[in-house]
Amino acid sequence: MLGRTYIVVFSLLISLPLLHGTTLHLNLTLPGQHPFPEQVVHEVHRKVNASLTRRQMLETTRKDQSSADCLTGNPIDDCWKCDPEWPNNRQRLADCAIGFGQYALGGKGGEYYIVTDSSDDDAVNPKPGTLRYAVIQTEPLWIVFPENMMIKLSQELIFNSFKTLDGRGANVHIVGGGCVTLQYISNVIIHNIHIHHCHPSGNSNVRSSPTHYGFRTESDGDGISIFGSKDIWIDHCSLSHCKDGLIDAVMGSTGITISNNFFSHHNEVMLLGHSDDYLPDSGMQVTIAFNHFGEKLVQRMPRCRRGYIHVVNNDFTRWEMYAIGGSGNPTINSQGNRYVAPIDRNAKEVTKRVETGEGEWKSWNWRSEGDLMVNGAYFVASGEGVEVKYEKAYSVEPKSAVLIDMLTLHAGPLGVGARDNNLGMWSTGPNGGTSGLGSGPDYTDDMSGRSNPPLSPSCAFAILSFFVSLSSFLFFYINPHLSYFIIKNDL
Repeated sequence: MLGRTYIVVFSLLISLPLLHGTTLHLNLTLPGQHPFPEQVVHEVHRKVNASLTRRQMLETTRKDQSSADCLTGNPIDDCWKCDPEWPNNRQRLADCAIGFGQYALGGKGGEYYIVTDSSDDDAVNPKPGTLRYAVIQTEPLWIVFPENMMIKLSQELIFNSFKTLDGRGANVHIVGGGCVTLQYISNVIIHNIHIHHCHPSGNSNVRSSPTHYGFRTESDGDGISIFGSKDIWIDHCSLSHCKDGLIDAVMGSTGITISNNFFSHHNEVMLLGHSDDYLPDSGMQVTIAFNHFGEKLVQRMPRCRRGYIHVVNNDFTRWEMYAIGGSGNPTINSQGNRYVAPIDRNAKEVTKRVETGEGEWKSWNWRSEGDLMVNGAYFVASGEGVEVKYEKAYSVEPKSAVLIDMLTLHAGPLGVGARDNNLGMWSTGPNGGTSGLGSGPDYTDDMSGRSNPPLSPSCAFAILSFFVSLSSFLFFYINPHLSYFIIKNDL
């Protein structure tokens, strides 16, 4: 009888806003919710400052140039990449998360599972050696890939708790139906994976553990769907071209860090929170750090409903509608980001209060601190003692822009661009780790075909100037009479 009473009371609490037409502000504590979110924010800044200070000291003293070259100032990468033996100590990665997802253990302490079969033919009885067989197991597993791999899912890839996907050293792509579903679980790390071209699937049986499978209705087609889960860390992945969201976290999910990722070519990028009226999402806590929000993104970077969202040291480049949106009174703490507005004069605002009047949102706690506003971008803050952050009045020193470049330099999967794809590979394999991928739009994302890193604007300008000068020299060398005519007329 007592259990039924709790259910009735909870149902009445949820229904109160609907009955009275007002918003009931309750902070329902979730398992894994940090009691003092501002302490987590300060700890993130402490770690960033410590990494930047170490790098600057080594560059100044030049006592150990190899260490200086290794250190990036990014506290996550500096935690493991400078260890030359990291391929033999992969589980060290689990100690390197920051922010609200810092307690995600993944498969730490468990056995290594080597994915040897890229097929996904049977979602109910997956074969040993496949990725699906690994993620449904009950024990902790650290999942690695011996070679480049394209995994085309037939249905949602439903994880069990305490799993790490470690794609370091290989070029691993997950596409197809689903794609990744984290539902009512905890302690998952997804690292160095390309996730793209995900589409709805379902109306089929799918196994979620060695002892259970069940019927799944049609999925939304998210890249990564986090549903009622906690202690989740998504790091150094690329996400693009999915049917619904690239990452969605809903239904009381908390303790999440989304870091060092590369997002591109998508409309609704990231949703945090189920609905304005779903009170458990008041306890949602998410850190979004060191990500690059790249080309052809439209909106929701993220779109927040309730909860505490810390957006720190990200690079936002030319959204089409807005960058950060929200409703339902979320707390949004934006610090040290670079916001580059699009050319469209009607889309310069970073923020958007979704379907909410100013009389309601002006008390929401949305703040901007140390953000760099470029090309007319502006952040409309709210809450007590805040004001609009405009480009000219509130741009930080140029040094901060350099730090953003440094902190987000390697956003996306490692092993592409200027980074050695075979470095730290679990096992080179018979094909040297260079095959295993198909061709066509379903088999590539926007980081796959790039053999060299993009040029910085200054570098591109220098190269352009060189070629203009060279072209002028060759033109006059080949046409000396024209050169003489020009000089004579000038005289």
